[in-house]
Amino acid sequence: MGFSCGIVGLPNVGKSTVFNALVAATAAEAANYPFSTIAPNVGRVAVPDERLETCARLAKSRRVVPTQLEFVDIAGLVRGAARGEGLGNQFLAHIREVDAIAHVLRCFEDPDIAHVEGSVDPIRDAATVETELMLADLESLERRLAALGKRARGGDEQAKAQLALAEPVLAALREGRPARQAGIAAEQQEALRALNLLSAKPVLYIANVEEASAAAGNAHSRRVARWAAAQGAPAVVISAALEAEVALLAEAAERREFLAALGLAESGLSRVIRAGYRLLDLVTFFTVGPKEARAWTVKRGTTARQAAGRIHSDFARGFIRAETISYEDFVAHGGEQGAREAGRLRLEGADYIVQDGDILHFRFHV
Repeated sequence: MGFSCGIVGLPNVGKSTVFNALVAATAAEAANYPFSTIAPNVGRVAVPDERLETCARLAKSRRVVPTQLEFVDIAGLVRGAARGEGLGNQFLAHIREVDAIAHVLRCFEDPDIAHVEGSVDPIRDAATVETELMLADLESLERRLAALGKRARGGDEQAKAQLALAEPVLAALREGRPARQAGIAAEQQEALRALNLLSAKPVLYIANVEEASAAAGNAHSRRVARWAAAQGAPAVVISAALEAEVALLAEAAERREFLAALGLAESGLSRVIRAGYRLLDLVTFFTVGPKEARAWTVKRGTTARQAAGRIHSDFARGFIRAETISYEDFVAHGGEQGAREAGRLRLEGADYIVQDGDILHFRFHV
């Protein structure tokens, strides 16, 4: 799979409810495609994409297989996690393994559900988690810096490059800013990821509201939206309790009717999944035929050869060309044959950068 979002948050914010609803919702819709729960705290969920259904209808595909994201329910965090408080070490170890963070913030009042800090304040909670990540990064980076400096003074060019990258990140952390806000240039982002810093990971904020506020949000969720915007991060409003109810409905029509009655065009979980997909800077390409219409996930900037390897290593090794139709042309001309006849099928080479929505057919020889 290779692309994962870790669901994090303080205790009693609805983190595990969100995860369980995600997994249950995908299981409820799993009749036509593979679904897997890898472990009790890891699940793969389908990325909603109407384009796939449209492609399948035009090609009369017998099977539809959406692309998927992996969500990980990470152990709850408490203040002092960076010093090992609570399940701090376990939390920090697990979060290092994911590509992005989905941070659930409690935005509902309920006297029957105690808050670990004694009151509901999502911005304080967000800052608590962020601080713990930064403290862990600060300790990690300061330990590395002495060794890097020694190697750099000895003429090690790689160490010099790492030192030049680490110093502005360390300065940001000491100022109370996460590593992702250290102003690292785009061409150095890969090197920044190699440092495996917790606060360098992209973040999605999930404002968990009461059922009555699922459609319009509430004062707490509006604060979260402003906080997220200031951080340059996306935010999604959901009601985890409501999503858990929706996930129990077996029929898609029932789920749509239930959501419509509450003024919702789609589930909050669908928005979370798509937001996570965008957060990871992923794009989707399709392979479409009478047997199967399938969506595939790749990082933005992936070449045609690399995309072919996503399907099978032989496709990449023996790559000849990629027969390419844009989604818009595929639909406008009624499918592959119509696009061919209209001259809208292109032959692209190995270095072609795959675009979101491309319908690709790989020619290869091994």
